[in-house]
Parts: sequence; C-alpha cells; structure tokens
Amino acid sequence: MTGLTPENQAVPTATATKHVPELGPPAKPKRNKYAFACAILASMTSILLGYDIGVMSGALIYIKRDFRITDLQVGILAGILNIFSLIGSCAAGKTSDWIGRRNTIVFAGAIFFAGAILMGLAPNYAFLMFGRFVAGIGVGYALMIAPVYTAEVAPASSRGFLTSFPEVFINAGIMLGYVSNLAFSNFPLKLGWRFMLGVGAVPSVLLAIGVLAMPESPRWLVIQGRLGEAKRVLDKTSDSLSEAALRLQEIKEAAGIPADCHDDVVQVSRKTSHGSGVWKELLIRPTPAVRRVMIAAMGIHFFQQASGIDAVVLFSPRIFKTAGLKTDHQQLLATVAVGIVKTSFILVATFLIDRVGRRPLLLTSVGGMVLSLAALGTSLTVIDHTEKKVMWALVLSIATVMTYVATFSIGAGPITWVYTSEIFPLRLRSQGSSMGVVVNRVTSGVISMTFLLMSKAMTTGGAFYLFGGIATVAWVFFYTFLPETQGRSLEDMDELFSGFRWRDSKSKPKDNKNSSSNPQVEIGPNKQ
Repeated sequence: MTGLTPENQAVPTATATKHVPELGPPAKPKRNKYAFACAILASMTSILLGYDIGVMSGALIYIKRDFRITDLQVGILAGILNIFSLIGSCAAGKTSDWIGRRNTIVFAGAIFFAGAILMGLAPNYAFLMFGRFVAGIGVGYALMIAPVYTAEVAPASSRGFLTSFPEVFINAGIMLGYVSNLAFSNFPLKLGWRFMLGVGAVPSVLLAIGVLAMPESPRWLVIQGRLGEAKRVLDKTSDSLSEAALRLQEIKEAAGIPADCHDDVVQVSRKTSHGSGVWKELLIRPTPAVRRVMIAAMGIHFFQQASGIDAVVLFSPRIFKTAGLKTDHQQLLATVAVGIVKTSFILVATFLIDRVGRRPLLLTSVGGMVLSLAALGTSLTVIDHTEKKVMWALVLSIATVMTYVATFSIGAGPITWVYTSEIFPLRLRSQGSSMGVVVNRVTSGVISMTFLLMSKAMTTGGAFYLFGGIATVAWVFFYTFLPETQGRSLEDMDELFSGFRWRDSKSKPKDNKNSSSNPQVEIGPNKQ
C-alpha cells in the first residue's frame, strides 16, 4: 500500500469509525465534603468516652491518695462506667428510632455534661460513683449512635473512612485526657483530679452546638415516611445524583416502600417506623443471615476488648511503674507517648480501610497484637523475677506497649465499629448495633475491674500472656468467620451473609453489582 498524501487521504464519511480517546480506569470520586463534615460532628460524641478513659488513667493515682481507697475500689471506679453505659446503649436503639439519630446525639452530650460536672464536684467515693453512673449513660448513648449515624449518611465509596471516625475521636479524647492529667498533676491533691474530670464537660457543650448544623439520617427519614427530606439529604451526601437516587431506591426497598412511590411524605407502618418486633427478629426468631450477622457483631466486639486494650489504656501508669518508671511525672509522660502513638496510627487506619479492605487490615492488626502481647508479657515477667533493674526489659516493655496500641489502632480498633455499623439490615441496625456496644462495654468493664486483681494473682506479665492467648483465638475467629464488606452497599449485607460458609471468608468478595468498568469507547464499526 502506498503512503497517503494530504491530497489523497480518505475523507471520513458518516459510516467511518470515530475513535474516542481511551479513557483509562475511572477516576476515583472525590470525598463528599458535606458527608465528611457530618461524620466529624457525629463522631465528636466519641470524644466523651475517650476523654473519660484517658483522664481516669492519671486521675486514679490522685483519687486513691485523696480518698484512701483500695485497689479493688480503684478497679471498680475505673471499669464501672462501662457497666453503667449499658443502660444508655440498650436505650439508644429505641430512642434513636423514636426521636431520630441527631436528637439522640444531643441527648447523649447533655447527659455526659451532667455526669462530668458531678464527678468534678464529688466530695467522696460514693458521690463520685454516682457521677460515673450519669456519665456512663451518656457514653452508652454516644457509643451506639455515632457509628450508626455516620454509616447511614456516608456514601459507599468512603463509608469505611468516615465510619472509622468515632474510633479516631475516641483516641483523640484519650489523648486529651492524658494531656489533662499532665497539665493538672502539679495542682493540690484535692483540686487536681477534680479539674481533670470536670474539664470533660467542655466537649459535650461543643458537641451540642455543632450538632445543630447536621442533617437527620436519610435512612431514619425514610422509615419515618419523610421521603422528600431524605432525598435532599442524600443529594448532599452522595458522590453523584445518580448514586443518591440509587441509595434512596435501596433504602425504600429495605423499608418496604414501593419503588414507584415518589411522594414527599408517605404513611409507613408503625412496625417499620418505630422498630416494633425488632428484638424478636434479632434474638428469638432470627433468619440464618441475621443469626450470622449477630455472631459476627458480638464476636468482633468481644474480642476487641478481651484482648486487653482498656487495661493498657487505663492502667498505663501502673504498667510503666511495674516496668521501672518510678515518679508520677515519668509515668504520665510515658502515658502521653502512648496516646500520641495510638492517635497517630488510628489516623493512618482511616486512610487504609477503604483501600486495603476490612478483613486484611483486621487480620494484620490482630497478628501484630499477639506478637506485642507475648513480648510485653515476657519483658514484665523478667522484670518481676529480677531484683535489680534490667534496662533491656524496661525498654522492651515500653516499646511493646507502643507497638500493641499501634497495631490495635490500625485495625481492631476502628474496624470493629465500621464492621458492625454496616452489616445489620436497616430495620435491625439501631438495636443490633446497641447489642454490639453492650458486649463491648461489658467485656471492657470486666477487664478494667479485674486487671489489678489479675496482676496480683498471676503477675502483670501473666495477665498479658492471657490477653495474648485471647487475641490468638480472635485471629482464628476473624479468619474463618468474617467476610469482606468493602464496597458493598448497606442494603446488600443480607445477601452477603445469607449463604455464608466459613470457607467463603478466605475468598475475595465478588465485585459489587453496582460497580462498573470503563472500557475503551468507540462510535461506529470497530476497525483497526
């Protein structure tokens, strides 16, 4: 064939092929800034729990000296808030179905505000326990509602990122508590710990103000029959209008509303709108899919706390004292370092959850926790059986506390809340999530209240060997039972769990039915 010149080149006709430039892989949608802001405001409720955990680690030192209480009373004071929070967690599901997710967040902040003030003014141990009771109810509400609201507002493309925010703010609260301990540690004995606890009222005030800018959850609006409001919220919080329409259609289907219904307000049955019959569906007559979801949710919450994280966070000063740091200032300074590491790695986790996936990150995290706990148990056992100071064991103890909280924060910490907030069906989500929080807080309370007693009975090193064994069992449970949920819509979880077998957990999930590729586009016949 002779070469074509400008004069004899063929002129394209209507039937000739027109090549559109190859587009390549689809661009990842930008994060929705409005959904991002909503997630931040909702997740601020988690600061309440984080601050209480962090501040109690240092305040307990001074409360014990002021009130002259025993180690048993110290343990009860530290862990009892988790038991009291059960009241808030159990009530939060029903409350949020009745008054809405947003108003429940305001309610949680108001209760914790009252509790923080009461603790700061406590004249004796009994009054301090009453303050912990009130604050615990607020914490229970906050723990349940923040991940549920965020999961219901977030688009699927960034749901893991946004739903991990409650854990980010728990860690931010812990860090603030540690800093507060250090800041008020030089105050007079009877004044310092009261300031530490009383300052916790400040975040709850900021939360009550900030929540006024939040919309209501679109899923809650739909099950109340307020479709017009739900559509407006979804238009703002979705990555595109087409995604908003698809999300609305899926929520309507889950709520039992006909797809062709486009009224702004519709009548919804009382059973759907107020959660009637939910507990029977969850606990008495669950479907196979719901039963598997319940086991997954209860299991991940149990193992998150049974591996000893609250023992480390609450009793870091005591652990560092056992390791060889003698003064209050040294112990509190090392505890602040724990807070910095924990907060830093939770921030890393927020960017990995939607990239790496829930399952790989969780398994890597728990594997690191097992190794860290084994090393920490070994170093503390060596210190406990040696009369003179062993520098390498001291350094290893401090280093492994850091690696333990780092590996926990990069997976087991945030993924527990992300996973349980997205696997329950719409009608069961509030109560199902509150059940997960109940297991979480009971386990945390038991560990917190018994850690000092365990340390005396089996040594501190032995206690961490026990936590390491529990973490090993957790790794096996996660590996064999938890499927990947990355990229699946919330309304798709029933299908994911209904035919689930443990061998399926080793397989990569099928592509989401809503995902699409972007092949080369050509107009006209395909000629090369």
